[in-house]
Amino acid sequence: MKLVPVVFILLAPVLTCCKDLVQPVDCSDIHQQDKSLHSGVYTIYPLGERSAVQVYCDMDTDGGGWTVFQRRMDGSVNFYRPWDQYKIGFGDAAGEHWLGLDVLHYLTRRQPHQVLVEMEDFTGQKVSAGYSQFSVASECHGYKLSVSGFTNGGAGDGLRRHNGMKFSTFDKDQDVWTNNCAKSFLGAFWYDKCHSANPNGVYRWGADGTIYAAGVEWKLWKGHNYSLKAISMKIRPVL
Repeated sequence: MKLVPVVFILLAPVLTCCKDLVQPVDCSDIHQQDKSLHSGVYTIYPLGERSAVQVYCDMDTDGGGWTVFQRRMDGSVNFYRPWDQYKIGFGDAAGEHWLGLDVLHYLTRRQPHQVLVEMEDFTGQKVSAGYSQFSVASECHGYKLSVSGFTNGGAGDGLRRHNGMKFSTFDKDQDVWTNNCAKSFLGAFWYDKCHSANPNGVYRWGADGTIYAAGVEWKLWKGHNYSLKAISMKIRPVL
Protein backbone atom coordinates (compact mmCIF):
# COMPACT_ATOMS: atom_id res chain seq x y z
CA MET A 1 0.00 0.00 0.00
CA LYS A 2 2.83 2.41 0.70
CA LEU A 3 4.09 2.10 -2.91
CA VAL A 4 0.92 3.45 -4.50
CA PRO A 5 1.40 7.16 -3.64
CA VAL A 6 5.05 7.00 -4.71
CA VAL A 7 4.20 5.56 -8.14
CA PHE A 8 1.54 8.21 -8.66
CA ILE A 9 3.92 11.04 -7.79
CA LEU A 10 6.51 9.77 -10.24
CA LEU A 11 4.03 9.41 -13.09
CA ALA A 12 2.20 12.70 -12.61
CA PRO A 13 4.85 14.93 -14.24
CA VAL A 14 5.11 12.54 -17.19
CA LEU A 15 1.38 12.62 -17.77
CA THR A 16 1.38 16.42 -17.54
CA CYS A 17 4.18 16.74 -20.11
CA CYS A 18 2.23 14.61 -22.58
CA LYS A 19 -0.60 17.12 -22.70
CA ASP A 20 -0.80 18.93 -26.05
CA LEU A 21 -0.35 22.70 -25.86
CA VAL A 22 -1.80 24.91 -28.60
CA GLN A 23 0.63 27.79 -29.04
CA PRO A 24 -0.10 30.30 -31.83
CA VAL A 25 2.71 31.05 -34.26
CA ASP A 26 1.24 34.41 -35.26
CA CYS A 27 -1.87 36.59 -35.02
CA SER A 28 -3.51 34.63 -37.82
CA ASP A 29 -3.43 31.51 -35.63
CA ILE A 30 -4.99 33.43 -32.74
CA HIS A 31 -7.71 34.79 -35.01
CA GLN A 32 -8.52 31.34 -36.38
CA GLN A 33 -8.91 29.98 -32.84
CA ASP A 34 -11.37 32.71 -31.84
CA LYS A 35 -12.70 35.19 -34.42
CA SER A 36 -14.48 37.21 -31.71
CA LEU A 37 -11.20 38.54 -30.26
CA HIS A 38 -10.49 42.26 -30.53
CA SER A 39 -7.33 43.99 -31.73
CA GLY A 40 -4.67 44.21 -29.03
CA VAL A 41 -1.48 42.73 -27.60
CA TYR A 42 -1.14 38.94 -27.67
CA THR A 43 1.66 36.40 -27.21
CA ILE A 44 2.87 34.35 -30.17
CA TYR A 45 5.46 31.57 -30.45
CA PRO A 46 7.27 31.84 -33.82
CA LEU A 47 9.67 28.98 -33.01
CA GLY A 48 7.87 26.94 -30.35
CA GLU A 49 7.25 27.22 -26.64
CA ARG A 50 10.55 28.94 -25.76
CA SER A 51 10.17 31.70 -28.35
CA ALA A 52 7.33 33.69 -26.75
CA VAL A 53 7.06 37.29 -27.97
CA GLN A 54 4.39 39.93 -27.51
CA VAL A 55 2.87 41.43 -30.65
CA TYR A 56 0.05 43.73 -31.60
CA CYS A 57 -2.65 41.85 -33.52
CA ASP A 58 -4.98 43.72 -35.85
CA MET A 59 -8.16 41.66 -35.70
CA ASP A 60 -10.34 44.16 -37.56
CA THR A 61 -8.77 45.27 -40.87
CA ASP A 62 -9.84 43.29 -43.94
CA GLY A 63 -10.89 40.19 -42.00
CA GLY A 64 -8.26 40.44 -39.25
CA GLY A 65 -5.38 38.17 -38.31
CA TRP A 66 -2.60 40.71 -39.04
CA THR A 67 0.69 40.63 -37.12
CA VAL A 68 1.97 44.19 -36.78
CA PHE A 69 5.76 44.38 -37.10
CA GLN A 70 6.27 48.14 -37.26
CA ARG A 71 4.25 51.02 -35.84
CA ARG A 72 4.77 54.76 -35.42
CA MET A 73 2.08 56.91 -33.86
CA ASP A 74 3.41 59.59 -31.50
CA GLY A 75 7.21 59.78 -31.54
CA SER A 76 7.55 58.16 -28.11
CA VAL A 77 10.18 55.62 -29.24
CA ASN A 78 13.55 56.38 -30.80
CA PHE A 79 13.93 54.36 -34.02
CA TYR A 80 17.50 55.48 -34.80
CA ARG A 81 19.02 52.31 -33.38
CA PRO A 82 21.84 49.85 -34.12
CA TRP A 83 21.70 46.52 -35.94
CA ASP A 84 21.37 44.27 -32.90
CA GLN A 85 18.20 46.08 -31.76
CA TYR A 86 16.56 45.88 -35.17
CA LYS A 87 17.45 42.20 -35.17
CA ILE A 88 15.69 41.35 -31.89
CA GLY A 89 13.09 44.12 -31.78
CA PHE A 90 12.34 47.06 -29.47
CA GLY A 91 9.57 49.29 -28.17
CA ASP A 92 6.19 48.40 -26.69
CA ALA A 93 3.77 46.19 -28.64
CA ALA A 94 0.90 48.34 -27.32
CA GLY A 95 2.48 51.47 -28.82
CA GLU A 96 5.42 52.28 -31.05
CA HIS A 97 7.59 49.26 -31.79
CA TRP A 98 9.64 47.15 -34.18
CA LEU A 99 8.99 43.42 -33.89
CA GLY A 100 12.44 42.24 -34.98
CA LEU A 101 14.08 41.00 -38.18
CA ASP A 102 14.61 37.51 -36.78
CA VAL A 103 10.90 37.09 -36.05
CA LEU A 104 10.00 38.49 -39.48
CA HIS A 105 12.25 35.92 -41.10
CA TYR A 106 10.85 33.04 -39.02
CA LEU A 107 7.26 33.98 -39.82
CA THR A 108 7.62 34.63 -43.55
CA ARG A 109 9.76 31.59 -44.33
CA ARG A 110 7.00 29.19 -43.21
CA GLN A 111 4.44 30.06 -45.89
CA PRO A 112 3.57 32.87 -48.33
CA HIS A 113 2.70 36.15 -46.64
CA GLN A 114 1.12 39.44 -47.65
CA VAL A 115 1.88 42.86 -46.18
CA LEU A 116 -0.30 45.90 -45.59
CA VAL A 117 1.13 49.38 -44.95
CA GLU A 118 -1.31 51.90 -43.47
CA MET A 119 -0.51 55.57 -42.89
CA GLU A 120 -2.06 58.85 -41.80
CA ASP A 121 -1.09 62.50 -42.18
CA PHE A 122 -1.68 65.31 -39.67
CA THR A 123 -4.99 66.31 -41.27
CA GLY A 124 -6.50 62.89 -40.58
CA GLN A 125 -6.28 61.61 -44.16
CA LYS A 126 -5.52 57.88 -44.36
CA VAL A 127 -4.14 55.79 -47.24
CA SER A 128 -2.57 52.36 -47.67
CA ALA A 129 -0.38 50.16 -49.84
CA GLY A 130 -0.83 46.39 -50.02
CA TYR A 131 1.44 43.67 -51.42
CA SER A 132 0.41 40.08 -52.06
CA GLN A 133 3.92 38.71 -51.53
CA PHE A 134 6.30 39.60 -48.70
CA SER A 135 9.24 37.76 -47.16
CA VAL A 136 12.45 38.50 -45.29
CA ALA A 137 15.52 36.33 -45.74
CA SER A 138 17.83 35.15 -42.94
CA GLU A 139 20.55 37.24 -41.30
CA CYS A 140 23.27 35.50 -43.31
CA HIS A 141 21.51 36.86 -46.42
CA GLY A 142 21.26 40.34 -44.91
CA TYR A 143 17.53 40.03 -44.12
CA LYS A 144 16.92 40.65 -47.82
CA LEU A 145 13.42 41.90 -48.67
CA SER A 146 11.19 40.28 -51.28
CA VAL A 147 7.99 42.18 -51.96
CA SER A 148 5.63 42.26 -54.97
CA GLY A 149 1.98 42.23 -56.04
CA PHE A 150 1.15 45.87 -55.30
CA THR A 151 -2.42 47.04 -54.60
CA ASN A 152 -2.89 50.79 -54.34
CA GLY A 153 -4.90 52.16 -51.44
CA GLY A 154 -3.95 55.73 -52.30
CA ALA A 155 -0.35 55.69 -51.03
CA GLY A 156 1.48 54.63 -54.19
CA ASP A 157 4.01 51.82 -54.61
CA GLY A 158 6.57 53.00 -52.08
CA LEU A 159 8.26 49.61 -51.61
CA ARG A 160 9.01 48.80 -55.26
CA ARG A 161 12.52 50.25 -55.24
CA HIS A 162 13.26 48.50 -51.93
CA ASN A 163 12.51 45.04 -53.30
CA GLY A 164 15.62 42.84 -53.28
CA MET A 165 17.52 45.10 -50.87
CA LYS A 166 19.26 44.06 -47.67
CA PHE A 167 18.45 45.76 -44.36
CA SER A 168 20.70 48.61 -43.25
CA THR A 169 21.31 50.46 -39.99
CA PHE A 170 23.80 53.21 -39.15
CA ASP A 171 26.28 50.60 -37.88
CA LYS A 172 25.68 47.99 -40.62
CA ASP A 173 25.58 49.51 -44.08
CA GLN A 174 24.17 47.08 -46.67
CA ASP A 175 22.69 49.54 -49.15
CA VAL A 176 23.98 50.07 -52.71
CA TRP A 177 24.83 53.76 -52.28
CA THR A 178 28.42 54.94 -51.95
CA ASN A 179 27.51 56.56 -48.61
CA ASN A 180 25.43 55.23 -45.70
CA CYS A 181 21.67 55.73 -46.22
CA ALA A 182 20.79 55.00 -42.61
CA LYS A 183 23.20 57.64 -41.33
CA SER A 184 22.27 60.19 -43.96
CA PHE A 185 18.51 59.84 -43.47
CA LEU A 186 18.48 58.95 -39.77
CA GLY A 187 16.61 55.67 -40.02
CA ALA A 188 16.93 51.96 -40.76
CA PHE A 189 15.33 50.12 -43.66
CA TRP A 190 15.81 48.10 -46.82
CA TYR A 191 17.57 51.02 -48.50
CA ASP A 192 18.90 51.05 -52.04
CA LYS A 193 20.19 54.54 -53.06
CA CYS A 194 18.36 55.47 -50.75
CA HIS A 195 14.55 55.42 -50.34
CA SER A 196 10.97 55.97 -51.42
CA ALA A 197 9.85 54.94 -47.94
CA ASN A 198 11.52 55.77 -44.64
CA PRO A 199 9.05 54.55 -41.98
CA ASN A 200 11.76 54.29 -39.34
CA GLY A 201 13.03 57.84 -39.81
CA VAL A 202 12.91 60.67 -37.28
CA TYR A 203 9.41 61.46 -35.99
CA ARG A 204 8.53 65.03 -36.93
CA TRP A 205 5.28 66.95 -37.32
CA GLY A 206 4.18 67.19 -40.93
CA ALA A 207 5.95 69.38 -43.48
CA ASP A 208 9.55 69.89 -42.39
CA GLY A 209 12.49 70.37 -44.72
CA THR A 210 15.07 71.08 -42.02
CA ILE A 211 16.87 67.82 -42.78
CA TYR A 212 16.05 66.51 -46.24
CA ALA A 213 14.19 63.15 -46.42
CA ALA A 214 14.92 62.18 -42.80
CA GLY A 215 11.36 61.99 -41.46
CA VAL A 216 8.76 59.21 -41.26
CA GLU A 217 8.10 59.32 -44.98
CA TRP A 218 6.28 57.72 -47.88
CA LYS A 219 7.56 59.75 -50.84
CA LEU A 220 4.89 58.82 -53.39
CA TRP A 221 2.14 60.14 -51.14
CA LYS A 222 3.54 63.20 -49.34
CA GLY A 223 7.02 63.71 -50.73
CA HIS A 224 10.41 63.67 -49.06
CA ASN A 225 9.81 66.55 -46.67
CA TYR A 226 6.56 65.51 -45.01
CA SER A 227 6.80 63.37 -41.88
CA LEU A 228 3.70 61.26 -41.28
CA LYS A 229 1.60 61.26 -38.12
CA ALA A 230 1.24 57.47 -38.14
CA ILE A 231 2.33 54.43 -40.10
CA SER A 232 2.07 50.70 -39.48
CA MET A 233 3.29 47.63 -41.35
CA LYS A 234 1.55 44.32 -40.80
CA ILE A 235 1.74 40.81 -42.27
CA ARG A 236 -0.62 37.87 -42.63
CA PRO A 237 -0.39 34.48 -44.35
CA VAL A 238 -1.87 34.54 -47.84
CA LEU A 239 -5.46 33.34 -47.54
